[in-house]
Amino acid sequence: MAPAISISLNDSSDVTDFVIKQGHGVKGLSERGIKSLPEQYIQPLEERLMTRIEPQESIPVIDMSKWDDAQVANSICDAAEKWGFFQVVNHGVPLQVLDDVKKATYGFFGLPAAEKIKYSKENSSSNNVRFGTSFTPQVEKALEWKDYLSLFYVSDEEAAALWPPVCKDQILEYMKSSKFLIDHLLQVLMKRLNVNEIDETKQSLLTGSVRTNINYYPICPNPELTVGVGRHSDVSTLTVLLQDNVGGLYVRGNEGEDSWIHVPPINGAIVINIGDALQILSNGRYRSVEHRVTANGSSNRISVPIFVNPRPQDMIGPLPETLANGEKPIYKQVLYSDYVKHFFRKAHDGKKTVDFAKFTN
Repeated sequence: MAPAISISLNDSSDVTDFVIKQGHGVKGLSERGIKSLPEQYIQPLEERLMTRIEPQESIPVIDMSKWDDAQVANSICDAAEKWGFFQVVNHGVPLQVLDDVKKATYGFFGLPAAEKIKYSKENSSSNNVRFGTSFTPQVEKALEWKDYLSLFYVSDEEAAALWPPVCKDQILEYMKSSKFLIDHLLQVLMKRLNVNEIDETKQSLLTGSVRTNINYYPICPNPELTVGVGRHSDVSTLTVLLQDNVGGLYVRGNEGEDSWIHVPPINGAIVINIGDALQILSNGRYRSVEHRVTANGSSNRISVPIFVNPRPQDMIGPLPETLANGEKPIYKQVLYSDYVKHFFRKAHDGKKTVDFAKFTN
């Protein structure tokens, strides 16, 4: 049993020290049996409420067993245009790999705080390996109920040297096993944009950098008062998301500002999110999906997204093929690293980041 909590929940500096500086995370708070949510985690009412929940039957689920079927390709592109996300089954990533990465996620977050804190912003030997909590605590008015480990992939050698031993092999295998799925999805999506061949330059632009997060959402004493992750869209080209069987992922629906759809877990399925980079590259034809995660009062939840991105030094803007018929560009050319820095300088705020790349009148 965890020791009795020895911090004052009414003292924000005490909580911050325990959660962030000592490396216990919100997992540490949860495991000490707190009965009420610390004040800094209480979100504004407008961030908590979802006034309209759409029926789940509308969610696109695509069977990838027939990779080359034209109907499958159309379903992928249609979902990317209309929804900005879809779930895939029979996707070619071995179920054992998915199970192993889930176990490895629990393995890392089960480490003592003294082990996890080695990978914090202040202590990590590399900016490419980062253990943290919430999103960007220094700029958030209210914190999110989540701990995470973020791993930016450079090479197998760097991963072997710097990533936590308890999870590095499983995460690398998950990334490698997902490559065929990612490449196939992008080939299909590019063809609808009149890009018939993904050459080396475009491949780098679409998938030049990869980052994986492992996320932990512990049981929350007042889940109705906070969020696991606030409203946002990813800055990626594509996000390949593995979620467990707990649920709690919601995406923005098509029926107005207040409509949300719960994305129920499907055993063995992977969620594919269209990211901002692909929205910009497609000149808005594909749309990044706004999504959020609720906190849970009875179960711990984990998720493992792979973010497939342009390289930091790449310029992103509408691909020439999307403008070949005289279509007016919606977005300007922006340095991808500038776009990402803009995203991380502020709290989650829906899809406002994409405005950074829009032409202004």
